[in-house]
This record gives sequence, structure tokens and C-alpha cells, in this order.
Amino acid sequence: MSYIEFLTSYGPQLLEGSVTTAKQTILAATLAVMIALVAGLMRLSKNRFVYGTATVYIEIFRGTSLLVQLYWIFFVLPLFGLTLEKFTAGFIAVGMNLGAYGAELVRGGILSVPRGQWEAATALSMPPGKRMRRIIFPQAFLNMLPPWGNLLIELLKGTALVALISVADLMFMARKINGTTYLSAQVFGSALIIYYLMSRGLVTPYMRWLERVMARKLGKIK
Repeated sequence: MSYIEFLTSYGPQLLEGSVTTAKQTILAATLAVMIALVAGLMRLSKNRFVYGTATVYIEIFRGTSLLVQLYWIFFVLPLFGLTLEKFTAGFIAVGMNLGAYGAELVRGGILSVPRGQWEAATALSMPPGKRMRRIIFPQAFLNMLPPWGNLLIELLKGTALVALISVADLMFMARKINGTTYLSAQVFGSALIIYYLMSRGLVTPYMRWLERVMARKLGKIK
């Protein structure tokens, strides 16, 4: 079977899986960003309980395997009365895992803002919330964007694990097709190309565009 014939026969299934992968990525990324923002700010708190709660979450999700976390959320939580549909369990596991890494990016980004900016905002008698929102966080956000781009690509690749709980994503479809055709080179070669195009053609350009927009707003570029 030629590669063109392979794509004609199995391309629709790979496309269907790619759409599911895109949905998983978007939902997991949204969850990861929200968790990272909250946990990152909690890590800067002087309250020991708030700081400790964020630290425990970050250490657990960074220190254990995403695959184990996925299995816990899908297979173990039902034993405690909480059952999640496989699609939901998939993006929650990926989002919570990458959110732990993102929390440290948020914390590091905020701490990277020059001390003079904090002092200037304090001298203007800005309340802490307004100081963070108007002065500190916009600058921190720009500093965070390059590592966040890398993290989102890792998140995209991490969604491949949801195939192990039978979410019909790209990797699930690829394994299904390979199981019936044994055309491993064509199947997994196509999956590799699709993952690359999604990361290089969607995630990377979007993050670079966002970085330019933020730099322009902060007067870094004209």
C-alpha cells in the first residue's frame, strides 16, 4: 500500500484523533494556566498554610509520573465516590500536572521583576492588588512567555498518554490502525508529523505573537 493510499483509507481516522488531541490540549492548557496562576501566587504568600498548600500540590504533581496521576484520577478516584468520564479525566490529569510546573514559572516570573518596580509602586501608595495587576504582573507575564511556550508544547505531547484510558485521540487512533494494518512506519510516521505540525504550526506561532503583543504594550518594541 502506497502512502497516498494509506492516507486515503485512514486519514479521516487520524484527523478525527487530531481534533480530539487539539481539544484535550486546549482544555488542559486552560486548566494548567489557571492552576499555575493561583498556585504561583500562593507560593509567594507569607501565610504558612497558603504557602504550604501550594508547595505540597506542586511537589506531588512534579515529583510523580503523569501516567500514574492519570490512572489515579480515572481508576482510583471512583473508589472514593468520584467518577470522571475518560475525556474529562484526561485533560484534568494533564492540566494539573503541567499546572504544577507552570506555578513555578509564575513565581519565578514575578520574582524576576526588578526590585525598583516594586518600590516605585509602593511609593505611589498602590494597594497590593493594584500594584500586582498594573505594575508587576504585566512585566512578569512577558518574562514567563518563552518558558510557557516550551511548557505548552510539553503539554501537547503529554496528551498522548490519554490514549491509555481509551480517549480517542491521535495516539489512540494510531495504535488502533496499527493493530489492524501493521503499517507501523506509515501510522506512527503520520502521527509524528501531525504532532510536529500542531506544535510548530499552532503553539509556537501563537506564543511568539503573544510575546510581541505584550512587548509592544510594555514599550519594549515599537
